[in-house]
Amino acid sequence: MRFFAATLALTATAASAFSPSVGINARPAFASRASSALSMAPSQDELKKQVGYKSVDDYVKSGMVVGLGTGSTAYFAVERLGQLLKDGTLEDIVAIPTSIRTKEQAEELGIPLVTLDTHSKLDVAIDGADEVDPALNLVKGGGGALLREKMVEVCADKFIVIVDESKLCDGLGPGFPVPVEITPFCHEHTMRTVAALPSCEGCKPVLRMGSSSSNVNDGDEIAVTDNGNYIVDLHFEESIKDSPKMADEIKNTVGVVDHGLFCGMTTAVIIAGSDGISVKE
Repeated sequence: MRFFAATLALTATAASAFSPSVGINARPAFASRASSALSMAPSQDELKKQVGYKSVDDYVKSGMVVGLGTGSTAYFAVERLGQLLKDGTLEDIVAIPTSIRTKEQAEELGIPLVTLDTHSKLDVAIDGADEVDPALNLVKGGGGALLREKMVEVCADKFIVIVDESKLCDGLGPGFPVPVEITPFCHEHTMRTVAALPSCEGCKPVLRMGSSSSNVNDGDEIAVTDNGNYIVDLHFEESIKDSPKMADEIKNTVGVVDHGLFCGMTTAVIIAGSDGISVKE
């Protein structure tokens, strides 16, 4: 609402600036107010923090087993969980991290950790996403942790996705490449096989290089995941026609470990935007 009010104030000022009664000396005030209105818009990191904190505040209760996602948005959920455990608001929590990075952050915050080997049933898992379509299907894995994320999050009674509004899309594919984790053995053969699948028609497979935590080429060596595998990013120019079908076809390909299409798993998406926070279920 504050952003909306600021926008109205800015519009009113713009109208008066062009009226005959306004002289040249009034322009600096208009520029100052415009700058002030723009400065009120939250940054992307602030939006990520808002949804990260809300996900823990609304969905995590004492005594729960919690899945901890990986990435720049999930970071704030882990941070919030550590805060609430430290101040005593939450008690008797154990958590399962989805990557080495998240494990290290949780340990620094004093969050008790377990694994799926001892806790196969989770109450809730919280994670970000790279794209979210209207059916709440997701593309995940930009940070390279897609296998562990899916293994943990499929075991949760509730899977809460936290994003800023830039991650919403009409169709998966064009806005963010779909990562596929494959075995190093004969990886070029597997890349060609995946690209030739009917549901993947038109995609351009790109082997991830450098750091596995980024789909931007930042090195000369093949990126290796926490599990010792490679990642192929599938780039699409048009929206994927049938995401669940593609998910099944890719998963059934020999040489593929898993992929970044998370279909039919989402309980709720918490979305942060310039006009506030909303929840879609």
